[in-house]
Amino acid sequence: MRQELLSVLCIGVCLSGCAHAQKYERPAAPITSTWPQSATTPSQSLTGAVAAETKWQDFFTDKNLQSVIGLALSNNRDLRIAALNVDRTQALYRIQRSQQFPELDATAGADLYRVPKDLSATGGAYTYRQYNLGGSVNWELDLFGRVRSLKREALEQFFSTEQARSAAQISLVAQVANTYLTLAADRENLKLAQATLDAQQASLELVKQTRDAGIGSDLDLRQAESQVEAARVDIARYTGQISLDENALNLLVGAPVAATLLPNELDTHGVTKELSAGLPSDVLLRRPDISAAEHQLKSANANIGAARAALFPRITLTGGGGVMSPGLSDLFKNDPQTWSFSPQIVLPIFDAGARRANLKVARIDRDVAVAEYEKAIQSGFREVSDSLTLRSKLTEQQEAQQALVGTLEDTYRLSDLRYKAGIDGYLTVLVAQRSMYAAQQALVNLRLARQSNLVTLYKVLGGGV
Repeated sequence: MRQELLSVLCIGVCLSGCAHAQKYERPAAPITSTWPQSATTPSQSLTGAVAAETKWQDFFTDKNLQSVIGLALSNNRDLRIAALNVDRTQALYRIQRSQQFPELDATAGADLYRVPKDLSATGGAYTYRQYNLGGSVNWELDLFGRVRSLKREALEQFFSTEQARSAAQISLVAQVANTYLTLAADRENLKLAQATLDAQQASLELVKQTRDAGIGSDLDLRQAESQVEAARVDIARYTGQISLDENALNLLVGAPVAATLLPNELDTHGVTKELSAGLPSDVLLRRPDISAAEHQLKSANANIGAARAALFPRITLTGGGGVMSPGLSDLFKNDPQTWSFSPQIVLPIFDAGARRANLKVARIDRDVAVAEYEKAIQSGFREVSDSLTLRSKLTEQQEAQQALVGTLEDTYRLSDLRYKAGIDGYLTVLVAQRSMYAAQQALVNLRLARQSNLVTLYKVLGGGV
């Protein structure tokens, strides 16, 4: 038996020099080495926290928002599916990894049958009995790397799925935060509309009094009434939008969110961490979605090695051993040992080009994975560039809008005083109030846009895990 085994191993070693594993080389990133000049300034690039090293609990300082995000990470069904996919690919990897080792089985059996008298060589009926106890082994000698390549492919698939779960978590954290902030902004807009309605109703009462006293006109009264109705329209609109925001938040969280955790207004201190832009080569390669794409590329690369190994002989060793006896009491008596050894070499000769075509498919799959990896890097580069560009511009807009609101508030106050003093008509007050209200709404929307931009920037820079 030893001589036969050594002969098989010698043949395999002689043939194994013809194959080797497919070497992986990371493709060059199809982007520039720095962010666009319009996207960042030197101070923004060098200062601030690194998103990939900043946990979401440290980035979002609002305690209620932290609680809502925590609930979403526990209950969201999409994230749960992503986690189950990780467990599944891990099990598939373990299955493929097991192919590297011999398969051992223990066997026990009995073979009993009765021979009738008419068929018996002795002239009498008798019962044939045979008992056996032993084991068997089956092992493929992976001399050409087929099993190792398949194991590597499964491992990279597992890594890719794991990174995809991290990307799903980052996306969920950002979605919950943005929906939470949108709800806060709509609630603040509702408060603004309600305050405007209260002020308009007070103005309407004053206009009625002046009209009844013969000082005002019906035109002033109708203009005041139009402002009241416009404020009521906004109240109805924002009330409906708040319900939609709450429904969206409940879906993301995966359970109803307690009213005590919902925001009342857009708090400017909800997101306070400043983030460093860093260098594209450092930032993008740390993003889970890009890392997942690279693991897919490595998996496709390993599959080439498996397809190439299929062109070479496949060597399998099968053996078994045990004891066999016609009686249970004699299983370990009178030298009942038995064994078998069946080495097998399968050498591909003709398959109408199927194996060659499979190798070509594997190489094309690798080229597709390269294109997808490069596309992921390009998409990530654009997302970060857009977010960095908006960061500075939104800050400038918010500052300018804040100054505009202050100016229009003074304009409305002076117009109202002049109307009450009888110097100007109500139209001046109406125009000033409309301008002030629109500017206040725009300021709330700009504050929301700025905070949403910070959340998006945190996401695209690879934070959130």
